[in-house]
Amino acid sequence: MTTNQEKLFLDIHVIQTLPPSNINRDDTGSPKTAQYGGVRRARVSSQAWKRAMREYLVDSLKLGNTSARTVKIVEYIAKQIQLIDQSIKIDAAKKLVKEMLERVVKKKKSGKDEKIFVIDDEYKLSALFFISKFQSIKLAELALNSEFVEICNKFDALSGKVKEDKEYKKSKEYKEIDAAYKIQVKKIKEILNELLSIDIAFFGRMLASDPSLNEDASSQVAHAISTHAIQTEFDFFTAIDDLAPEDNAGAGMLGTVEFNSSTLYRYANIAIHELVSQLDDEESAVNALKLFVEAFAKSLPTGKANAFANQTLPQALVVTVRNDRPVNLVSAFEEPVKTTNGYVKKSIEKLSKEFVKVEKMVKKPILTFYVSLEEVEELTKIGTEKNSITELVEDFSQELSDLIQNR
Repeated sequence: MTTNQEKLFLDIHVIQTLPPSNINRDDTGSPKTAQYGGVRRARVSSQAWKRAMREYLVDSLKLGNTSARTVKIVEYIAKQIQLIDQSIKIDAAKKLVKEMLERVVKKKKSGKDEKIFVIDDEYKLSALFFISKFQSIKLAELALNSEFVEICNKFDALSGKVKEDKEYKKSKEYKEIDAAYKIQVKKIKEILNELLSIDIAFFGRMLASDPSLNEDASSQVAHAISTHAIQTEFDFFTAIDDLAPEDNAGAGMLGTVEFNSSTLYRYANIAIHELVSQLDDEESAVNALKLFVEAFAKSLPTGKANAFANQTLPQALVVTVRNDRPVNLVSAFEEPVKTTNGYVKKSIEKLSKEFVKVEKMVKKPILTFYVSLEEVEELTKIGTEKNSITELVEDFSQELSDLIQNR
């Protein structure tokens, strides 16, 4: 149980400008928006940015422990089986995995067993599931483990006897195999509850059919919103048919694309104490936090990227460690920024002022570093300036290691 004195929270604040773009659209193709402070704002959903962050993490940890979110976990584990034993064909490997996962059951109120993993004839789950690379390797090893296979086969054979003779269930032979079988099946859930990848630790995992396999997210990512009011605009385009006859001057295709331009306030936090507990290692947690800050700052959803090339980076990044609670500073922009001289500098100023104002409500942060592309006097009042994101992340990690050890 984590006491209040042991808690540590990381807050990350970003001001980032986007040119004409549509990085996150709704079901009609329009850029997502939200009402806030009485005006319409540009919005980028947390799901969209978390997806971009996960891709950044996976790319940064190609040989490390990241996860896949998929309905094809049978195939994912089966491919690990093939890496262990190349003589096993993919269909045979899938069958092994399906049989193994379907052994994980829970008791219904009626007393009947209910499968946790519902797998169809195409070896797909009924819902997306997060599984880490290391978990898939361990499950592949378990599926091929001679003791696991032997005990499961014995249990299956004796289960046939039970169907023919209910009294056999009371026999010593059945009870011994049943106990051994439960130990083996328990290993499947133990693997899925351990060896968490950092992205599962950050973003969590949910399985409705068995809450014991759920993993609480140590991070929270806010929907990014513009610091100012926006209006959606339309780009009218035509596509010319290169092979059309010369006497046909019309376009081969006509259409419109919706877009907007915005300066966004982005926010995320991490319960550092929870992350340390999940990864069960302080050094791993610090390294993961470094990657999270980097991923949050440098990732970008890819919607309509080829059409708009909106590849921007943050104009300001503020990283704070608190020991009371996380603080979202979106309240700085409840009154929208109004200017004809650019929104970035004004937004950074408002963010800095709000940072100081909220100290009336919460404790002062333990640690604050920032990087800014703009010279804003108010920023100097909130923390220590760093020359680059790289320097910020390195210095932050050193300070954080000491804080974690001394908490």
